[in-house]
Amino acid sequence: MENVTIQKIMQIGWNEYEKIHPLPGYVREAVQSILACRTAKLGGHVQGCPDGHFKRHWYNSCKHRLCPQCAYIMVERWLLKQKQRLLGTDHYHLIFTIPHEINDLWLLNVKTMTNLLFRAVRDTMFDFMEDERHVGGQPGIILSLHTWSQTLILHNHIHCLVTGGGLAEDGTWRKPVRSSLLPYKAVMVKFRGKLLDLIDKAVGQGEIELPAHMNPRKWTNLKNKLGRKVKWNVNVRECYRHGQGVVTYLARYLRGGPIGNHRIVSCENDEITFSYRVNREKSNKKATMTLPINQFIQRYLLHVPVPRSKNVRCYGLYAPGKKEQLAKCRKQFGQLPAGETEFLTWQQYCEKQGEAHPEVCPECGKRLIYLDEIPAARKTDQPKRRRTFNPLKWPLPHGSGVCYDGMIR
Repeated sequence: MENVTIQKIMQIGWNEYEKIHPLPGYVREAVQSILACRTAKLGGHVQGCPDGHFKRHWYNSCKHRLCPQCAYIMVERWLLKQKQRLLGTDHYHLIFTIPHEINDLWLLNVKTMTNLLFRAVRDTMFDFMEDERHVGGQPGIILSLHTWSQTLILHNHIHCLVTGGGLAEDGTWRKPVRSSLLPYKAVMVKFRGKLLDLIDKAVGQGEIELPAHMNPRKWTNLKNKLGRKVKWNVNVRECYRHGQGVVTYLARYLRGGPIGNHRIVSCENDEITFSYRVNREKSNKKATMTLPINQFIQRYLLHVPVPRSKNVRCYGLYAPGKKEQLAKCRKQFGQLPAGETEFLTWQQYCEKQGEAHPEVCPECGKRLIYLDEIPAARKTDQPKRRRTFNPLKWPLPHGSGVCYDGMIR
């Protein structure tokens, strides 16, 4: 049976889906990129054996962050750069999750809500890590935003990689006071308060638009409920002797969208079956879920990143402007200053994966040579983008037919 990919699913279901679903312009552009990826539409070139044994066409990649076909080498390049900078000390992994009751605000104000969430996590971590009762030094922090669960519903959370200690004002390295790094309940309370306060101020200043079903009074009631009755999930995980395992985990979600092609089991009778992990914290068992193709596409598209948004951000010692402080810490750990990583080519990536070199003749083994260019399709031949509203907003007010988990009612 032919392998089912996200591109194949879009080829089957996108045209019908977009006719009845209003979507932001950047979401439509993302789908068009996936549909065109590695096809003649984007152009490419022809290579062949110098002795005429073999010829093949290479089509260009779309390089969109959501595209599973373009993710692997971009992720590997980012991962090599981060591993080069990591300090040789313990690291901790924390997860900050926001309640689903805020999802409608998120969908109407994706860019603003993303910035507020990063700010709340960053400020919470610095408040605790720079406190003498916990660490008393400036840490290195890498934050990564994930918006999905294993079943692709909207599940906004931030993964935090933080050093097990920090650089004190006197230039020495301070270790955490407790083995668990931070008291998770106190962290949860502080994070909850900071994020709700930031959202409330943004609502008051008109920076966040409320859904049609929510006036300022109802927002105040929801804020009070979220601050008292709703449990916020903040997970302070165990200590890791180095940060490479966690940063590798973060890299998996850097590009390529909420689901890889390898998890798609089948596409039959306008239904998509895919695999997911059940209760990963305890059992890590795998199960499958089957959705109508329009529901699958709906869930998938909820996670298209806003153009020019940064879903991975570095703070403290890992911030781009802290190279001098980072070098000082690396010296204390017996590490050389972090240098520039060599650019990883796609040929080197294939070799690293143990794959045969893709540019050799299968008959004689000679290196293929460039023969001709394949021109890209003209812009006039490509589908026009439809914009009928602010392209940074999902038009999903209450009662629109889409609930918080992305299911179409």
